[in-house]
Amino acid sequence: MTVGFVGLGNMGRPMAQRLAESGRELVVYDTRAEVIDRAVQFGARPAATPREVADRAETVLASLPAPHASAEVAEAVSAGSAIRLFIDMSTVGSAVAQRNSEVLSACGVAALDAPVSGGVRGAEHGALAIMVSGPRAEFDGAAELLAELGRPIFVDEKPGAAQTMKLVNNLMAATTLAATAEVMVLGVKSGLDPQVMLDVLNAGSGATHASRDKFPKAVLPRTFDFGFATGLMVKDVRLYLAEAEVLGLPSRLADAVAGLWEATLHQEGADSDFTSIVKVLERGSGVTVAART
Repeated sequence: MTVGFVGLGNMGRPMAQRLAESGRELVVYDTRAEVIDRAVQFGARPAATPREVADRAETVLASLPAPHASAEVAEAVSAGSAIRLFIDMSTVGSAVAQRNSEVLSACGVAALDAPVSGGVRGAEHGALAIMVSGPRAEFDGAAELLAELGRPIFVDEKPGAAQTMKLVNNLMAATTLAATAEVMVLGVKSGLDPQVMLDVLNAGSGATHASRDKFPKAVLPRTFDFGFATGLMVKDVRLYLAEAEVLGLPSRLADAVAGLWEATLHQEGADSDFTSIVKVLERGSGVTVAART
């Protein structure tokens, strides 16, 4: 079975590469020719448009940066002559996932929304958490394929349910990273050694993914290269707030966290690594959270 992949960005490229290197026949498309050229080097076959991918592959996966891109690609591949299943691994919100499902089903194409968590490292090592919603039979049929990329977890048959789950997950990640950045700045300002702070946090009830992985690997060494863009995190936080508004729920904590992320976007730029959030707090405190030599 030929598999298609649309979107070869920071997350899509390593996922596509894993599929190609597993021996699958892979057809790919991206808006950037140089990215497609790199994919050809790891064994993929190029396509000129998303529609062409869907003309050549029965199952098409996508990893796209924004809701409008997801909607455009879903529309394009829905008319493909070979496609039978579209798996969207982008984070786009439940409303877009539901509309995509309607567009595709009207053309006889099944849809799974399958947003992922685990960052670039997870994509490179096939260790992503993959949240999936849509027809259960389609999930069961695609589980082996998805398992090459990580751990697929079925959420619900309702289109968009996995998107809601992903936004919940990323709001938690956004909050713990912001909170860890704030307390680390306070500790350093008071004279504490940041490595000692992390040791204590990770041995106690204050441990988070941010204190265990993000700060030791990307903040203390000042590399800021954990592998997820500030712009993407801000997009996900905004989508969470939109979901909360639709549901009529308060979002007091999320609003506060969103404010810090918006400041990070403004000061550091969309392409900065999301661990750069600590820099915003450092500027206001006059300290730097860095490993002591």
